[in-house]
Amino acid sequence: MSFDTSTLYLVATMLAAMLGGMLVLFGRQENIAALKWWGAAYLLGSAAVAIWTIWGSTLGPIASLALTSIGFFACGMVWNAARVFHGRKLLWPGLVLGPLVWIATMMTLAPRDASIRLSIGAAIVAIYAALTASELWSERRRDMQRRWPTIAIPVLHGFVLMLPILLGVCIRPYDANFSSSIWVTVFSVELVLYAIGTVFVIFMLVSDRTVAAHKNAASTDPLTGLFNRRGFAEASARVIEREAVAGRPVTVMIFDIDHFKSINDRFGHPAGDEILKLFAVVVSSNLRLSDLSGRIGGEEFAALLPCSLEEGVIVAERMRQAFESSNIECDEGPVDTTVSIGVAGGPAGTELEVLLAAADTALYQAKRTGRNKVEAAEELPLSLENWRRKSAGVAGVAKPATA
Repeated sequence: MSFDTSTLYLVATMLAAMLGGMLVLFGRQENIAALKWWGAAYLLGSAAVAIWTIWGSTLGPIASLALTSIGFFACGMVWNAARVFHGRKLLWPGLVLGPLVWIATMMTLAPRDASIRLSIGAAIVAIYAALTASELWSERRRDMQRRWPTIAIPVLHGFVLMLPILLGVCIRPYDANFSSSIWVTVFSVELVLYAIGTVFVIFMLVSDRTVAAHKNAASTDPLTGLFNRRGFAEASARVIEREAVAGRPVTVMIFDIDHFKSINDRFGHPAGDEILKLFAVVVSSNLRLSDLSGRIGGEEFAALLPCSLEEGVIVAERMRQAFESSNIECDEGPVDTTVSIGVAGGPAGTELEVLLAAADTALYQAKRTGRNKVEAAEELPLSLENWRRKSAGVAGVAKPATA
């Protein structure tokens, strides 16, 4: 069974051009700059292959050099598209460096040095492909078992797109049977598969980005930017499990802004929202990168720190003082910014629910004895059921004071 390589090239370039057009259109509709860069790169690359396939034998040296340089430029665009997709800046020098190196190579090396030209061209494509894969590899937040095609296919991209052109430029003058070579057939089939595989890669990346955005929205409090209750619980469970493996304790804090209802009544809900955002800043600025914080209720916040109870109490007191010294004033007068804090710590592996229940009891104690203070819970059992039975008597004595 024989293949017409020119027909295969044209089919591949039509698929690549159609994909490029779709990416540009979708990128414009969704305002995704990376997709527009990817689409433009595929349009340029497919145009270069198509022109070489149809008119390659009639092109002069300058036209051939310009055509292959466009292909290298397209490889640089793919690399920059990966950078833009992951929020990095364009590198214009890197975009044009490959074509410039290729032009310099063709201008300085004689036609008899075709193998050297081919090696340099392949090296340029390999570097661009490696840089593209590196950009995708740096995004390690997702499962690499799912993400390996997004790395493997860009690596193949440069070779699939450029190698037929390079072989045609460097070998055809010396090999009369080049057009019927099995390698040209292989390259043309790969180009068709690449056009199809690219659809898979692009939509995997866009889908992952969309899912991540929805997941982030589902676990983030829109007002403060901290975790919501669900996000805080999920993230805390992972930290507790990690610290348990290392045998390290964890500490949980629960914060409740004092007299928050009266703040809303006196100054209005917009002022109350500003107080919540201010407190979120106070919490975030007093925690380490390894600590977690979230808004788990109206004016109730929580934090989890991989540290001992004693260290947690020190951090909590620092937050209390920072919030108290905020000194906010509205037209109606000064706004009281104080917070009551309950702190609970436990040995490695203590359940989050146990820590939250103990910290909540300590918070109740802080509010019952005057507010604007830090109270630490006593040592915990490892069982949530045992803790509830132990604290049931305390909870039944009196209802918690209102905010």
